[in-house]
Amino acid sequence: MDDIDHEILTILEANARTPVADIARQVRLSAAPVSRRIERLERSGVIKRYVTIVDRGLSGQLDAFTEIRLSGAMDTAELSDIIRKVPEVRQFFTIAGDPDALVRIRVSDVDHLQRVVNTMRRTGKVTGTKTLIVMHSWDRDAGDVS
Repeated sequence: MDDIDHEILTILEANARTPVADIARQVRLSAAPVSRRIERLERSGVIKRYVTIVDRGLSGQLDAFTEIRLSGAMDTAELSDIIRKVPEVRQFFTIAGDPDALVRIRVSDVDHLQRVVNTMRRTGKVTGTKTLIVMHSWDRDAGDVS
């Protein structure tokens, strides 16, 4: 990857729908080589996918983070297998210290959130949880998102 590839990535991170012609103009190349560079970045896995950032406040959805503490007999790979089966979990992080893991959950309302947390607790491997509801969020790349 060279400086132009990095410039292209910066532009796409700000807005993945930026037309190739606009990117080409910004990086001072023609559209064809920029298109080839983007395709190469996709094939090599540098660009994994394109996403839409939704304003959760307007969509009627709720985000929350739940800290998870595990029983001593469970490893994080086992927890990962359990968590992957919960469709409301958007991200899963194992972390150093206490707690053992952190999950980001997206649900329709607080009652739905309670059901999801209870599902994780019922595994018998989770010894404790602490849930934090997102009131407002800001993303460096997306700006205010809720």
